[in-house]
Amino acid sequence: MGGFKLMEQYEIINDFNQFSSWLSTLENIDETLWTEPIATDKWSISEIISHILNWDNHLLSEVLPSVRNENGMDFPDFDAFNKNASEYAKSGISKTKLLKEAKDTRKLLVKELGEMPNENLNKPLTANGVTHCPFTGTPYSLLYIVKEFIDHDNHHKRQITQFLKENNLG
Repeated sequence: MGGFKLMEQYEIINDFNQFSSWLSTLENIDETLWTEPIATDKWSISEIISHILNWDNHLLSEVLPSVRNENGMDFPDFDAFNKNASEYAKSGISKTKLLKEAKDTRKLLVKELGEMPNENLNKPLTANGVTHCPFTGTPYSLLYIVKEFIDHDNHHKRQITQFLKENNLG
C-alpha cells in the first residue's frame, strides 16, 4: 500500500495551512510595493497572491469534487489561467480584500482536505491523464498534488521575501 502515513498527511495539510498565517505578514506592505513588479518581467506581490488564490479556487471547485467522485484531477492551461489571476490583481481589488480572499479560501481548502477520508487523499489518480509525476516517478494522488502546491507556495514566498529584503522591509 503506497501513499502517505497518517502523520505525514497531518504535516502536509498543516504545512499547507501555514500559508494563511504568512499572508498576514503582508498586510502592512506599502501600496506601491504591493503593485510593483518584484523584478523585470515578473509579477507584483498582488499578482502572485492572486495567482495562488486562483489555484486554491481551482482545487476547491474542480479538483476536490473530482477526487471525491474518484475521477482524475484536471488542471487548466497554465498560461491562460495565470493571465486571469494577473488581471484580477489589476482589477482594482484592494490589498485588504485580496489578502482576505486568499486567507479565507486557503482556510476552507485546508478544512475540506482535513475532512476528506484518508483513502481519498492517498488514492492514486491521474493528473491531466498522467498517472505518475514525470520528475519523481511517484503515483499522483491528491496529497501528492497538495505537496506540489506547498513547494509552489514556498517558491513564491521566497520571491516575495527577497523582494521585501531588497526594499529594506524583510
